[in-house]
Amino acid sequence: MCRNIKTLFNFDPPATEAEIEAAALQFVRKLSGFNKPSKANEEAFHRAVADVAASAKTLLDGLVTNAEPRDREMEAERARARNVRRFGS
Repeated sequence: MCRNIKTLFNFDPPATEAEIEAAALQFVRKLSGFNKPSKANEEAFHRAVADVAASAKTLLDGLVTNAEPRDREMEAERARARNVRRFGS
């Protein structure tokens, strides 16, 4: 799966519309193979992004958990530490 698509559930503050839209865009790019669609495919591409974003929003709104919300800064720090271990300083 695309590495640019990040987990959006159970964060405090919750995922923004922009984050959901960005994940949907990455997903559609991955499926279609287009970074930027041609004029002929532009309408279908953007409609797919909107549909995926709407479905993602519905999913995130419907999920429940008893776990404490994750802290964005803590998760970002963990990702930086993983990158240092993987790629060096």
